[in-house]
Amino acid sequence: MDADVVVVGAGPTGLLLAGDLARAGVRVMVVEKRPPGLSNLTRAFAVHARTLEALDARGLADELLTTGRRVRRVRVFGRVDLRLDALPGRFPFVLVTPQYEVERLLRRRAEDAGAVFRHGLRVTDVTQDGDGATVVAVDDGGDGAAGTSARLRAPWVVGTDGVRSTVRRAAGLPFPGETVIRAMVLADVRLARPPEDALTVASSGGALGFLAPFGGDWYRFIGWDEALDPGDDGPVDLDEVRAVARATLGDDHGMHELRFATRFAADERQAPRYRAGRVLLAGDAAHVHSPAGGLGMNTGLQDAANLSWRLAAVVRGADDALLDGYSAERHPVGAQVLRTSGTILRLATRPGRAAAAARAVLATLLARAAPARRRAAATVSALGVRYPAPPGAHPAAGRRVPDLPLVPGNAGRRLAEALRAGRFVLVAPATGAPANLPAAPGELDAGERIVVRRADGHGATLLVRPDGYLADAVPGNAEVVQKSAR
Repeated sequence: MDADVVVVGAGPTGLLLAGDLARAGVRVMVVEKRPPGLSNLTRAFAVHARTLEALDARGLADELLTTGRRVRRVRVFGRVDLRLDALPGRFPFVLVTPQYEVERLLRRRAEDAGAVFRHGLRVTDVTQDGDGATVVAVDDGGDGAAGTSARLRAPWVVGTDGVRSTVRRAAGLPFPGETVIRAMVLADVRLARPPEDALTVASSGGALGFLAPFGGDWYRFIGWDEALDPGDDGPVDLDEVRAVARATLGDDHGMHELRFATRFAADERQAPRYRAGRVLLAGDAAHVHSPAGGLGMNTGLQDAANLSWRLAAVVRGADDALLDGYSAERHPVGAQVLRTSGTILRLATRPGRAAAAARAVLATLLARAAPARRRAAATVSALGVRYPAPPGAHPAAGRRVPDLPLVPGNAGRRLAEALRAGRFVLVAPATGAPANLPAAPGELDAGERIVVRRADGHGATLLVRPDGYLADAVPGNAEVVQKSAR
């Protein structure tokens, strides 16, 4: 075997997965068709609160915060502000930063942990048998002689190779769905009159636009206006970008230089499951949707956080049925993301009086009903994600556990710091003997878990999974436990 796991695709999802696996002692190889140093073309510029928590549990969030701007409110349908500053946790905002900054930190972490990268390899097929899987690739001039073929063998292969995933196709998994917008404009521009807000979003019947800082003095613009749709052929020039910006944002903000521009289709598609034998899917290879809400990269990173601890445990000897739990938990989340993004897109762009009335009703609801605003913010930030409790576990199992304060010790002062070891964490009361909780699925030995003491005065004992969700809790007052894990 060339590795324990071959990850195909070195975008954010593949990089987080590879870093987690390597830190767990798994021999992981990342195969990427791009040459080293070539940044991925990306639409992503928003890092939501739950993703920041996942990065915090890997020691990366604070550094990433220095690369972007914090947005604490987003105007919805031009009528009402969706406030993010009431979100629970350390990150009551969305961070606007280019995806390449996320990739840079995750790549460094994976390399430092010992992940092996093979660049310039274009995967053409994946076959599998009872003992493992074989990745067949052609060298396009990266790590070997151009045109030569490579065959990489591993017990497990994960496809994080995007919407046109070769891994998904080779595994025989369909990708049903539809194209909802045929040709959105994406461009990097400089502005003579930058907007005051870090994230500018505007929509009306038949039009949608986003504008955000994208490193240095460049801005990333994404827009579509049905009345100006030129089709999906031909280059995008600065005049077209200006016209779409004026139609969607009401102002082109003095766009005067174009670094890059293209068109892309906004699809809504999802694989029916994320596992086919020894092949697994994550990120855009498993699900793709419109850029509305900025949910794509975030969902992929959270896929990887859910999958990595399971796959590491299986490599170490756990029953591979543990991997079925990945698809069971993350597939419904992906479906919800498609619904959320699709609803935002359709309400924002559909012309006509009925659509305008629907936008007005939703805006009024968000303006007047605090619970609706909280649910909307929890959905977009992914802080509201909850997995079903496994049979026999505490009813609160599957909830997100907040970043609890801990009695200072070797594991740190916060739960996020304790999770950086990539292991299960038993959070016990400040005094007294910890409650005896049996090994959870994925724990080969309960003696390997990290034991910490909580400093918040609560008496509940919690067993926290490596991805920050509750695995189990001491039987007792469910309300007390749920307040500690939500």
